[in-house]
Amino acid sequence: MADTGSLECVTEHERILQEIESTETACVGPTLRSIYDDQPNAHKRFMEKLDARIRNHDREIEKMCNFHHQGFVDAITELLKVRADAEKLLGQVRDTNRRLQEAGREVTVQTEDVIRCRIQQRNMATTVEKMQLCIPVLEMYSKLKEQLEVKRYYAALKTMEQLEKVYIPRVSQYRFCQIMAENLPRLREEIKEISMSDLKDFLESIRKHSDKVGETAMRQAQQHRTFNSAVAKQSSTGHYTQPSYSLTHNGQMDEEMEEDEEILTAQELVDFSPVYRCLHIYTVLGDRETFENYYRKQRKKQARLVLQPHANMHETVEGYRRYFNQIVGFFVVEDHVLNATRGLVTKAFTDELWNMALAKIIAVLRTHSSYCDDPDLVLELKNLIVIFADTLQGYGFPVTRMFDLLFEVRDQYNETLLKKWALVFREIFELDNYSPIPVETEEEYKSVISRFPFHDPEVEKQDFPKKLPMSQSVPQIYSQVKEFIYASLKFSESLHRSSTEIDDMLRKSTNLLLTRILSSCLQNLIKKPHIGLTELVQIIINSTHLEQACRYLEEFITNITNVSPETVHTTRLYGLSTFKDARHAAEGEIYTKLNQKIDEFIQLADYDWGMAESEGRASGYLMDLINFLRSTFQVFTHLPNNNNDHASMSGKVAQTACMSACKHLSTSLMQMLLDSELKQVSMGAVQQFNLDVIQCELFASSEPVPGFQGDTLQLAFIDLRQLLDLFMVWDWSTYLADYGQPNSKYLRVNPATALALLEKMKDTSKKNNMFSQFRKNDRDKQKLIETVVKQLRSLVNGMSS
Repeated sequence: MADTGSLECVTEHERILQEIESTETACVGPTLRSIYDDQPNAHKRFMEKLDARIRNHDREIEKMCNFHHQGFVDAITELLKVRADAEKLLGQVRDTNRRLQEAGREVTVQTEDVIRCRIQQRNMATTVEKMQLCIPVLEMYSKLKEQLEVKRYYAALKTMEQLEKVYIPRVSQYRFCQIMAENLPRLREEIKEISMSDLKDFLESIRKHSDKVGETAMRQAQQHRTFNSAVAKQSSTGHYTQPSYSLTHNGQMDEEMEEDEEILTAQELVDFSPVYRCLHIYTVLGDRETFENYYRKQRKKQARLVLQPHANMHETVEGYRRYFNQIVGFFVVEDHVLNATRGLVTKAFTDELWNMALAKIIAVLRTHSSYCDDPDLVLELKNLIVIFADTLQGYGFPVTRMFDLLFEVRDQYNETLLKKWALVFREIFELDNYSPIPVETEEEYKSVISRFPFHDPEVEKQDFPKKLPMSQSVPQIYSQVKEFIYASLKFSESLHRSSTEIDDMLRKSTNLLLTRILSSCLQNLIKKPHIGLTELVQIIINSTHLEQACRYLEEFITNITNVSPETVHTTRLYGLSTFKDARHAAEGEIYTKLNQKIDEFIQLADYDWGMAESEGRASGYLMDLINFLRSTFQVFTHLPNNNNDHASMSGKVAQTACMSACKHLSTSLMQMLLDSELKQVSMGAVQQFNLDVIQCELFASSEPVPGFQGDTLQLAFIDLRQLLDLFMVWDWSTYLADYGQPNSKYLRVNPATALALLEKMKDTSKKNNMFSQFRKNDRDKQKLIETVVKQLRSLVNGMSS
């Protein structure tokens, strides 16, 4: 086993030595390392083996040197021989080189010149080639500068895009291109700022000039509507009339302005290029959304400013016109931007703005129109609202709520008309003389009946001069009612309403005029202190004729609206009740004033309640009162009696007034006689009082007003008559015996009344001559009075219990 191991080790050492001999020196490291990795002390044996191998090589070298030594010596000998020839040859070469250098020096110089030219040519060709690449870049950059100078920003952005994507990448290695590339973002920002500044200027400009744009748009809408109306009228009448325009400040269309407006539309008055330019710029820069948001935000702010009403706008129509012009101008611009741009504003955005504006406009008009008390101004406002709504409707905006608002404005218009006509009616009533209208000639008569539908065959048969029963205020009132209807009709024009609706509106407004204004004016007139009985009688006559004229007013409305009065929903005029109420109020005032006049005469009474004998004639104040009543009741003959209804009505008024006057006179006389402040009454005073009552009875029996049956009017004084008869006849036994019987002679005499008067007459003072004479002539009669007083008190106490 040991021999086998030694043999393997020797074989391995041989392989390593062969590998070392055949391998380069730099690669023997791993081979030598393997020697140390083998068995212990193997390197010693390897070293011994290596030393043996070195000795073998040395012997081989020595043998080889001995073999070639002679050849080496011969070679050295030959080299020594050649050295002399070589030195000679070297000298010849140097000489030849010198001569060659001298001969080629000029050629060298020329060659260097040629080389230098060739280099210059190459550089020039390279420069031209590079310049051909750079020149388009410089030209585009120069073009960019020119575009910026002439404010062609959108084209400048396109040029920048070409520079960045096409031209600059070709020559990006040059410094000037890097500078250009660095400047382009700054130029873009400048363009954004400039275009935004232009947009701000545009927004400010349209805010200032929106009223002009709106005025033009509204005028064109008015012209279009007027033209259509004229064409429709021409087709129906066969001729064309020049339309009248109502939107100019002085009511007429200036010819030069008309020619200008034929050329320029509302949109053409505004230069929208800043909007388009800014939109395109921001779109190219990829920032369109920012621009859209900014534009919409600014327009919303401007919308709020436009919708803010001017101070004292309600005072003049110009204030309303300027307000509407600004709003129309704003939305005309928005409509154009909506249609001319793609998405800058959307339909939803404009609808939102319009709904906001509509709510604000309606609120503003409601508030400001409520301050207006001039119907002409309200009518102008209505016309402006109609043109405003028609204009915006032509641009596609919904305006139904504006036409609904017109109904509220119509109510306001009616209120202002009613206030105006209230003043008109008051003035007519104040200037009226409340006497029948005198007519001297046929022309005057025709003039009156042309203003008022009066037809009375009896009056027509009379010769001139003659008098019409009503006063001057009747035809004036009738004419003013027609004027009111015309004024009310003006508001109904252009409201896009049917004839039936217009007819209904006219009738309702006329009813308000009759039931509220005219009725109130009549009531106030009747209550005025200076209106006497004659005037009240004339007012009754006037109201009767006005009531009869109501059917002519209905026909007048029917002729205007062409709506048959038989239509189911046709509103009727309430004039009948209005004038009936006025007559009743006048009648009541007649009764009241008549009684007040009676009270004034009664206050003039100056009885000497202690007189011994009567004066033998009625008192002066009473005769004056009776004469007044006679003349007053003659006035009632002027009440209208042209038909049976009026005759019965006039007779009833006269009879009621007469009966009321007699009752009031009787009551006043009774109160005078029984006044608690009157302490004593003589028989002479009773006789004088009886004479006055007799005159009252004579007046009642003289039939001051026809139509009373029998002694109906005299019954007003029956209480006084029975009381005075009782005291004049001194028939106490009959009174006391028949008291309580239905057929008693003194049935109307109340025991308390008789007792009160008797107490006044039984005063035992010396001034009472009547009882002094009783005591002298018949003392038993005084006892009788005492007995009667006791019995009357007994009756009074019995009644109270």
